[in-house]
Amino acid sequence: MSKTLNTALLQVDLKWEDPQANRSLFSKEIKALSDEVDLIILPEMFTTGFSMNAEKLAERNDGLSFNWMVEMASLKDAAVTGSLIITEDGKYYNRLFFVYPDGSYKSYDKRHTFTLAKEDRTYTAGEDRLIVSYKGWKICPLICYDLRFPVWSRNTEDYDLLIYVANWPDKRVAAWDALLKARAIENMSYCIGINRTGTDGGGHDYSGHSAAYDCLGENLTGENREMPFVEEVSLDKDHLEKTRKQLKFLQDRDEFTLK
Repeated sequence: MSKTLNTALLQVDLKWEDPQANRSLFSKEIKALSDEVDLIILPEMFTTGFSMNAEKLAERNDGLSFNWMVEMASLKDAAVTGSLIITEDGKYYNRLFFVYPDGSYKSYDKRHTFTLAKEDRTYTAGEDRLIVSYKGWKICPLICYDLRFPVWSRNTEDYDLLIYVANWPDKRVAAWDALLKARAIENMSYCIGINRTGTDGGGHDYSGHSAAYDCLGENLTGENREMPFVEEVSLDKDHLEKTRKQLKFLQDRDEFTLK
C-alpha cells in the first residue's frame, strides 16, 4: 500500500484518426516522465480523437494500441489508462483499459454514449462500472459523457480516486470545469479529468482544462490548462482519510439501488 499516488496528466492535440502518430506522440511524452510516476492518464479515444468511423479505426482487445499500452506500462513501471475504439463480437465499444505494470488489465465500456454526436448509433453502451485496486488505492475510471450523470459515479465503494478521460468540446468547457469539481466534492474523492486540445476532423474545438481536484474541490493543477501540457500530480491518501474522518459526509449518503 502506498500513501501517495503519483499521477501523470497528459493533455495533447490529438491527430485526427491517426493511431500511429498519436502513439508516437504519447511515447515521447511518457518516456520523458519521471521514474516516480505510478499512474499515466490519457484522453478518451487517445489514438484517433472522438470518431464515429469505427469500421475503419476499431482494433481488437489485443491490437497494436493495447499492446502499446502494455509496453508503456512496463517501460515506466506504472499503470496506464485511456480509452480506445474496440471491436468485439461484431459490435463497437468506446473501451477504457487500465493496464497494470505487469501487463494485466481491467476494462470498462462507456456507459453513457453521447447521443448529441450519435455515438449511441455506432457504439454499444457498457453495463457495468469498474472499480480498480492499485497500490492500495481504489480507483473508479469513467469516460467523458459519464461526467453528466452523478448517480453513475456515486461513491458507494469508498473509492479514493475518480477519473474521467474525455474529448470534451470547448463550447461546453464551463460545464466540464464545474462538474469535475462537483464530482470530487460530492464523492469526497480525488477527481482527475483528462481532456484534449486542438480541432478534430469534424471541426470541433477543444480547449483542454484537464485538472486534478482533491476531495474538497481544490484544484491541484497549474493555471495554464488550455494548451498541451504534461503535469505530474501527487495524491495524498493521508489527506483524504483525515478529511473524510473529520467531516464524515459519506456516512450520511442515501441508501438506494441503481437499476
